Amino acid sequence: MTTFKFQAIKARQSDQHIVVSFAALASELQQFAFIERVARDSNGKLSGFQRPQIAGHIREIRDYLEKSEAILPNPIVVAFTSGMEIEDLDDLGRCVVKITSDDGPVGFVVDGQQRFTALSQLPDKDFQVFISGVVCEDEAELRRQFVLINNTRPLPKSLIYELLPTVGGLPRRLGDRAFAAELVARLNFDAKSSLKGMIHQHTNPAGIIRDTAIQRVVMNSATDGVMREMIREPNGEDLCFEVINQFYAAVKYVFKDDWKDHTPKTSRLVHGAGIMALGYVMEVLALLDGARTWQDFSKGLSSLVGKTAWTSGHWEFASDDQRHWKSVQNVNRDIVSLAQYLITIVRADAKARRAALIEPLSGLPEA
Repeated sequence: MTTFKFQAIKARQSDQHIVVSFAALASELQQFAFIERVARDSNGKLSGFQRPQIAGHIREIRDYLEKSEAILPNPIVVAFTSGMEIEDLDDLGRCVVKITSDDGPVGFVVDGQQRFTALSQLPDKDFQVFISGVVCEDEAELRRQFVLINNTRPLPKSLIYELLPTVGGLPRRLGDRAFAAELVARLNFDAKSSLKGMIHQHTNPAGIIRDTAIQRVVMNSATDGVMREMIREPNGEDLCFEVINQFYAAVKYVFKDDWKDHTPKTSRLVHGAGIMALGYVMEVLALLDGARTWQDFSKGLSSLVGKTAWTSGHWEFASDDQRHWKSVQNVNRDIVSLAQYLITIVRADAKARRAALIEPLSGLPEA
C-alpha cells in the first residue's frame, strides 16, 4: 500500500463535489494518477475518455520544462472516485489530503494529459506541479466532469460526442446530440448494422464515414423527420436504429459500385456531403412511400441510378450549375444543392409510381 499526504486548500464550490488544490512532485503524481484512453471492447462497450496523445505537443512541453527557468502555473485536474481522504484543519479551507493506492494509481487525469505525459519524460528533473483534485461519486460523474471541463477547450468534438451517451445531466445542446451519438455508435458496432465498422470514431479510427455526418442525419430526422414520432414509442431507439440501418443497406445495394472499397476521396457517396444529402432522401421516401425496409428504400433509390456522379462525371444541379463530381464539398451550400437535386428526382418518381397505380382504376365501369 502506498500513501501520499499533502497540505491542501479546499474550495467552496459545488455542494455535490469536493475540490482541493495542492502541490505534488511529478514523481508522486505519476504514482497516484493515470490516463485512461477512450476505447471500446469487442462488444462495442465504451471505456475511458481521454483522446490519443499528441506527440509533437508533448515534446514541446518536455523541451520547455527541461529549461531551468521553466514554470507550469496551470494545474493538472485529477478526479478520484476512491482512494482520497480529506481532513479539515480549520474553517478557512485548509486541509490535509491523503491519497491511498493499493493496486496502482487511483486518480484519473481529466485535464492536462499532455503536461502529465511530458512530466513523465523528465527523469533528471522532479518538477513540482499544482494539482486540482475533484472527488466524484462514480465513473459516470467523472465522465460528466470531463465533458463539461473540456467542452469549451480545443478537444476534438467527435471525442466529446462519442462520450455523450454515457453522461447525464448535460446542457440541452449537448443532451440533444447524445441520442444521435448513441445511435451512431450502435450503427458502428452492432453486428446487424449495415454500417458496422465503417464509421470513423476515436474508438474506430479505421472507419471511412465521418461520425458527425451520420449524427447530422439522425439529428435532422429526430427533430423534423421520421424519427421524431418513432422516438416517442416504448421501443423508439430500436425503431430509429432500424430505419436508418435499412436505408443505408439500400444505399449500399443500389449503388454497390460507388460504395464498395471506396473512401471519401474516391466517392462522394461515402463523403460527408453524400451521406447528409441522402439523409434527406431517406426522409422523403419514408414519408411518400412509407419506406421502412431496405427493399422499400431500394425501390425509391433506383430512380437515381444513372443520374448521379458519385465517382465520376458531372452533377447537373441546374442548367447553369454543372459540377465536377469531386467539386462537391462538405459545406452547407453543396449539401443543400446535392440534396435538392436528389430529392427532385425521387419525388418525381414517387409521384409517377402513384399515378401508375391510380390510372388503371379510371377505366373501370361505374357501379
